[in-house]
Amino acid sequence: MNIKKRLKQNIPEGIVPSLLYLGKWIVLCAVVGLLAGSASAIFLMSLEWATNLREDNLWIIAFLPLGGLVIGLVYHYFGKNVVKGNNQILEEFHSPKKIIPLKMAPLVLLSTVVTHLFGGSAGREGTAIQMGGAIADQFTKIFKLKSSDRKILLITGVSAGFASIFGTPLAGAVFALEVFVVGRMRYDSIIPSFLAAVFANEAAHLWPIHHTHYSIPVVPDLWAPELMWALLAGICFGLAGMLFSNATHFWGTFFKKMIKYPPLRPVLGGVVIAIAVWLLGTTRWVGLGVPVIVESFEAQLPFTDFLLKILFTSFTLGAGFKGGEVTPLFFTGATLGSALALFIPLPVALLAGMGFVAVFSGATNTPIACTLMGIELFGAEAGVFIGIACTTAYLFSGHTGIYGEQIIGSPKNILFGSDKGKKLKEV
Repeated sequence: MNIKKRLKQNIPEGIVPSLLYLGKWIVLCAVVGLLAGSASAIFLMSLEWATNLREDNLWIIAFLPLGGLVIGLVYHYFGKNVVKGNNQILEEFHSPKKIIPLKMAPLVLLSTVVTHLFGGSAGREGTAIQMGGAIADQFTKIFKLKSSDRKILLITGVSAGFASIFGTPLAGAVFALEVFVVGRMRYDSIIPSFLAAVFANEAAHLWPIHHTHYSIPVVPDLWAPELMWALLAGICFGLAGMLFSNATHFWGTFFKKMIKYPPLRPVLGGVVIAIAVWLLGTTRWVGLGVPVIVESFEAQLPFTDFLLKILFTSFTLGAGFKGGEVTPLFFTGATLGSALALFIPLPVALLAGMGFVAVFSGATNTPIACTLMGIELFGAEAGVFIGIACTTAYLFSGHTGIYGEQIIGSPKNILFGSDKGKKLKEV
């Protein structure tokens, strides 16, 4: 009996192909994770520098229109083929056309830092995902990968970017599996997605960065009254996610109709935001807003915080400034949850934590990833409350979302059945 036959008899069918598949993706994900994680770390350090400089020199906000003009001109003349941002990655996943240009990564990094430096209200997740997706897609060309492998590679880029920017590898891995199709999970990519998230998270921590820590000190037992209150809070968070998504799309459409020359859109937007900050006399609702998020876990905040953050962020992004939506969504949810303590008898920190991830769930249609993120950030003790809030918010945000290129794979309930197969921007 030759060696090949003996191996075939003694090794269960599927082991060898699985080992080859695993080995291939360990190598690819290690490279993608190292590069995307390092890019996220550099980005986080740049954001910290920009935020500190702005807060120490508030007069710099007067130059937001100039920063907007620079961003507008750069994207109009050098970045037209990467201007769609996160939606471009989703679009290439569903309808492949060409490799995402690598210039997407430096352009979005620099323009997001400019947005934050001069006082725009934006986040960081979109930048990390675009950097991760653009970096990962280059290996499609280098290794001449087939179409199915390219889809997996794009998923690893999203996973790596998300995991490393927030320090949440489980949430990052599942987010990348969940985000492309509403109501469907990409199990064919599960190993690469988890590998990329872990590698990227570890790579980011090789750099001198830190992630903000939050605490939910008291979690009550879950009985019928608490369940009802958690469901009510989840409904509020879902409606807030819907409001955030619709406001962002509204301002984007508004600026496109009002100003035909794209570079002038962020100029006008910058003028309005700079005047608004001057009139209000505070930078509370611009930038990332992390200090306010921390505050929301410690004390009950007014409802104006979440509403003004939605207004400032949707206006900033709609005008053409660059940055992500997720940290502003965290701000929106945490401050709304804190404010809901006025009439929902649950601990303030618990409501803030539930809102932190639930509004994000409603706006991105990724309830499982958001539940895992809540557990990673706040601990398993609050996991049931977080899960209830995230899934309820997912349902009540309807077929809306910040990513218009998401395809509806499974309607959220039978009343939405006719929307199956559509993109969110078509609904």
